[in-house]
Amino acid sequence: MAWDYDSVAAELLACEAEVREREPISDEWPELANDIAGAYGIQDANLQKRIERGEKLIGVKLGLTSRAKQQRMGVDTPFVAWLTDQMILPVGDPVPQARLIHPRIEPEIVFVMKDRLEGPGVTAAQAMAAVGQVLGGGEVIDSRYRNFRFTAGDVIADNASSGAFSIGGVSVKPEDIELGTEGILVEVNGEIVDSSTGAAVQGHPGEALALAANDLAKRGLAIEAGWIVLTGGITDAYFATPGTSIGFHFTNLGSVYFYGGDE
Repeated sequence: MAWDYDSVAAELLACEAEVREREPISDEWPELANDIAGAYGIQDANLQKRIERGEKLIGVKLGLTSRAKQQRMGVDTPFVAWLTDQMILPVGDPVPQARLIHPRIEPEIVFVMKDRLEGPGVTAAQAMAAVGQVLGGGEVIDSRYRNFRFTAGDVIADNASSGAFSIGGVSVKPEDIELGTEGILVEVNGEIVDSSTGAAVQGHPGEALALAANDLAKRGLAIEAGWIVLTGGITDAYFATPGTSIGFHFTNLGSVYFYGGDE
């Protein structure tokens, strides 16, 4: 098949709708691998299709903000993607296995924006001044690519492996928490399997927020007041297979639980 931006956009949305995985498109169209601008164009085109079918844009998410995850996935830079209201997973609801291919869950520090944040040149301090609330949460990532194998262009076009997300019930003002040292314990089926701190996210989650604002500015966009921002996985992501229970326990932001659901 001869690929172009429109056909890639259509194929990725079809894979999501049909719960169908595939090999990376860059295997067949190598130019996509490092075509960051084109990949963001595909991402934006599919956001428009989501809006046209009734979804509402509610924020942004960052992907691969930790160096360890970049190295593991073979990608050397973080990236930004879109959140819509259809991606919200109410706390306590099971992971929607029927509409996901191979869901994995990772803990996130979440911001709710108080003010509009527009780059370029935004610093972490300026970014944090625009934050209204800080919460703990988790993202259910679900790549359309088999075995989560992709290049930068592939994953950006795929809206950074978007699936679903949940936000916990503990809200803290940004000035009342030290996010670089905020701890997180990951519990899988009753066993603590991982731990980290907010510093895993670009040294401080505020740096990730600034990165997002400055990245969006290249496309003439900004982070809007009221938006939700997922700042990136603090630890590795864990498979949410049916029957699995996963809990993320934050030092000051409470706990967020996920249940893999039934077969």
